[in-house]
Amino acid sequence: MISVIVVNYNGKQFLARCLTSLTNQTTKDFEVIVVDNGSRDGSEGEVQKYYPRAALVKLKDNKGYAAALNRGTLESRGDFILALNNDTELDPHFIKELLSASDDDPTLGMWATKMILPDRKINSTGICISRSGAAWDRGMFQEDTGQFDEPGEVFGPCGGAALYRKKMLEDIGLFDEDFFLYMEDVDIAFRGRLAGWRCRYVPSAVVVHQQGGTSGYGSALSVYYGNRNILWYVVKDFPRKTLVTCLPWIVFRNLGVIPYYIIKGHGKTIIRAKIDAILGIPAMLEKRKEIRRTLAESEIRHWINPWAHL
Repeated sequence: MISVIVVNYNGKQFLARCLTSLTNQTTKDFEVIVVDNGSRDGSEGEVQKYYPRAALVKLKDNKGYAAALNRGTLESRGDFILALNNDTELDPHFIKELLSASDDDPTLGMWATKMILPDRKINSTGICISRSGAAWDRGMFQEDTGQFDEPGEVFGPCGGAALYRKKMLEDIGLFDEDFFLYMEDVDIAFRGRLAGWRCRYVPSAVVVHQQGGTSGYGSALSVYYGNRNILWYVVKDFPRKTLVTCLPWIVFRNLGVIPYYIIKGHGKTIIRAKIDAILGIPAMLEKRKEIRRTLAESEIRHWINPWAHL
């Protein structure tokens, strides 16, 4: 069974579509857990109205996306965890397709879905990473002409609509709550890979995603956490030799984005993000020691693009 964990924070305007799309699934072999991060907009009433069977977990304040997923996972009964943003709308066959894809290979710990933007352009077909530490969604903003309609292996899933095997989460640990928001999906995909788990892309599992519906695409919030955490996950997860050889690109990328965001009007935010990222490095180095690394470094390097994607 799949445990669907919908993370919500003041997302009342999105919940009707999200929860209705869960009601309309062609299979019912799943449970729904809505974890509310201290919303003040009446979201609880929307949950009761559109999916009254959902288990509602109310947190007193906003603990972040990672912490909410962890709380939902601890409350779950399924063998699989579907992390779902509140601003998503699932195709009626979405969960059925994921269940079909999750049966045949015990080495699979993650499944990436085909995420589409409201204008029908691609949002994500899996995560990509580069030696600069940059992480991005495969196919982002491309016209969907069928170029990503074949299933296959990808590095990891975008956390907005991602399926995880609970056994994998028990093996490597849950989401890193220090990340709060953004890059927690990259971190857990990396840790899964390091422990030998794989990820399959399931193009038949389609979801429409109103990207940035809660946090705001290009907002100060997204600029801060995205640019802080992009350094943290690299320091924490990159294998030692890879980290050393990629260091010039990592430094260049982290310094190079500062003028860009200053021009965009986020000068104070980007400076604070990079200062906090550096201050957090000792804690990430400590966390490195706890990561289980069974996969050969050469196999990890296979997934790291040699060019410095900004």
